[in-house]
Amino acid sequence: MKFVAEGNPDIPDGTPIDDGLAQWHSDGAEIMNSCLRPPVTGNFCLGVWQKSGRSSYKLNHFGLGWDANGDFTGPARIAEEVTVDHSGNHYEGTFTIDQYDPSGKLLTHVTGHVTATRITVDTSGETFFEIEI
Repeated sequence: MKFVAEGNPDIPDGTPIDDGLAQWHSDGAEIMNSCLRPPVTGNFCLGVWQKSGRSSYKLNHFGLGWDANGDFTGPARIAEEVTVDHSGNHYEGTFTIDQYDPSGKLLTHVTGHVTATRITVDTSGETFFEIEI
């Protein structure tokens, strides 16, 4: 999945915000591995999702941030509203990311566009995903 900035006053449209792997489970749970964040800074986050329309879904999840010294920098909330295409192998939509400090004060609000492609067990040699690091 790719998060790209769109409509922010201080971030140019098209700026990559995150790129990662996410798994949406049938029980409504979700886990994401952020590929642009080093593991030492907290690159996994967990969330929940629910169906909001015929092919539309809402996601709400939180990640915990840490700096390279192991100090807690605060939670981040990522919310997505996405629509799955007719093939069931792609989705796209919007996202917001709100970064908070440890006391809960909002530090940053980012909006943009999210896209994703399903990874399958198909071994035909196709490119299943791209990660921009």
